Amino acid sequence: MKLSVGVDLHKSQFTVCMLSEDREVLAHSKHLTNKKGYEDFINTLEDYENEGDEVTVAVESTGNTRFFRNQVVKKGIEVKVVNTAKFKVVTQSVKKTDRHDAYTLAEFLEKDMLPESRLCSLESEQIRRVIKARSIVVKALISLKNQIHGLLLSYGIESKRGQLQSKKERQRILRGLEDHKFIGNAALTVKPLFNTIDKLYEEVKQLEKVLEVLVKNDENVDLLKTIPGVGMITAATIRAFTDDINRFESSKKYAAHSGLVPWVQNSNDTIRHGHITKRGPKELRTAFVQVVMGMIRYKKATGAYRVMNKYHIMKANKGSGKAIIATARKVSKFVWAMLTNRMPFDPLKMINMKEYRDMQIAACYAAMAG
Repeated sequence: MKLSVGVDLHKSQFTVCMLSEDREVLAHSKHLTNKKGYEDFINTLEDYENEGDEVTVAVESTGNTRFFRNQVVKKGIEVKVVNTAKFKVVTQSVKKTDRHDAYTLAEFLEKDMLPESRLCSLESEQIRRVIKARSIVVKALISLKNQIHGLLLSYGIESKRGQLQSKKERQRILRGLEDHKFIGNAALTVKPLFNTIDKLYEEVKQLEKVLEVLVKNDENVDLLKTIPGVGMITAATIRAFTDDINRFESSKKYAAHSGLVPWVQNSNDTIRHGHITKRGPKELRTAFVQVVMGMIRYKKATGAYRVMNKYHIMKANKGSGKAIIATARKVSKFVWAMLTNRMPFDPLKMINMKEYRDMQIAACYAAMAG
């Protein structure tokens, strides 16, 4: 007998509904998300399997889904992770209880109508966690700097935007506060905050060292770093949130996964295009924007690229925001080609075709002359 098991997973507990192939509810149960709770649940599933039943589990994608899945899969039981963005039956249900949600998952699993969500590899997950931790520390660092700018302004000191970036400049500001006694306790107030900035910078460096070890000898990261302006952080982010490039059949689907394609509504004779969908990992979209910003900064190397010429034209007509997003979408497409074909970035393919042909001809003549 085929047994469909729906699991409504939460942080502290999960609710289970077991449904037979003739849609009869065999059992409802609730377990804690601890060692004993997982053991009781898995033992129940194994009892059904020992009786000859074919057991499949469905669970929605949440923060602890990977851990839950690993606990069940290592016992040889199939687990299907549900894509919550495409499965609105649970989220938009008028009867929102854990018991009913678990039943709904089991029911649609039995019908084989659940949209599955693919979990990334363990390697990608580890890189993502380090990148997330680094992002949290960097945001705290930026917030602290903004608070210090405001504090200095309250003492009548106007500081520039990037002035606190340098440790040498921070020490200069501190010495200035100590020399001017009329400011009061400004030096004593600001010094602990400057010390905190130093500590946060050290934490960022430590996380970057961990990340560097994780991506060492990673072929995808090495390929991405051949793009002008792309460093280890951006390359690792693209690698981690892309995971397996072979699951994308085309560059358009990869751009759609990145959330960089425009929203489209095509009904009858009406065709409407909106803003980008912003579906998929936010970190991946941000990374592609960072690639564009890097190419803009390295204008000596990228000035002749077709993609940059189009960027400047669009910037003049539609503004820098739309131009950056449109260029990021183009970047995602040649990144897909690089990772799919296992080829490094080729600057010759980015310039105008006439210039490319002229350079090829010149290279051929140079080779013949040699």
